[in-house]
Amino acid sequence: QSQLVESGGGLVQPGGSLRLSCAASGFPLEARHIAWFRQAPGKEREGVSCINWTSGSTNFADSVKGRSTMSRDNAKKTVFLQMNSLKPEDTGVYYCAVVVDLSDLCALSVSGYYGWGQGTQVTVSS
Repeated sequence: QSQLVESGGGLVQPGGSLRLSCAASGFPLEARHIAWFRQAPGKEREGVSCINWTSGSTNFADSVKGRSTMSRDNAKKTVFLQMNSLKPEDTGVYYCAVVVDLSDLCALSVSGYYGWGQGTQVTVSS
């Protein structure tokens, strides 16, 4: 069964950090991109970051660029999103998803991505 499982969310104070994990199972990751999206109450789902599983190249939304990094563990088939200097506007449910794509630069648009997990809640509040 193909699935992605997110974890690592929680309640954190502004300025704090979190590391989110996305574990993949049931399908290969070569020639695929994995992305993180988030959705705040009343807002549309937006792309946060993505990684080309084969090359390791990453792409970040302007809203998190410079304070986030993304990495992967080949053996565990897991990607990680490290978010630092968290802000209240980072609050939302974070989802990961996958797309088959041979291009090097991964995209942050929702279109084409599949395998959505259940999401993990991130709340940034004092």
